[in-house]
Amino acid sequence: MNRIILIGRLTKDPEKRILEDSGKVLTRFTIAVEREYKNANGEREVDFIPIIVWGKKAEVAADYLTKGSLISVCGRLTNRTIQDSQGGKKYISEVVADTLQFLELKRSSENAV
Repeated sequence: MNRIILIGRLTKDPEKRILEDSGKVLTRFTIAVEREYKNANGEREVDFIPIIVWGKKAEVAADYLTKGSLISVCGRLTNRTIQDSQGGKKYISEVVADTLQFLELKRSSENAV
């Protein structure tokens, strides 16, 4: 079974693309996920996980998520190979999200205390 569940914060605003050949919507972002344990210095280490969302969920993610948003992501791990600018192979692991759950409500600036 290939199932991943993550909770973390977006490291920057999502990037939405519409693929020219198919018209499909794709949104990419990275979340920072703290590890459950602390290192030898007593600090929590952080993993930066790239996320891909397709279709209607991609549009919602692009419209409502921003840098710092706390979300839960459920999906599957995928791996792909690309060619870098020097002609070498680069391996990329990403999570393709099936579901996103927004874990914080945004407070508008006029409602902020």
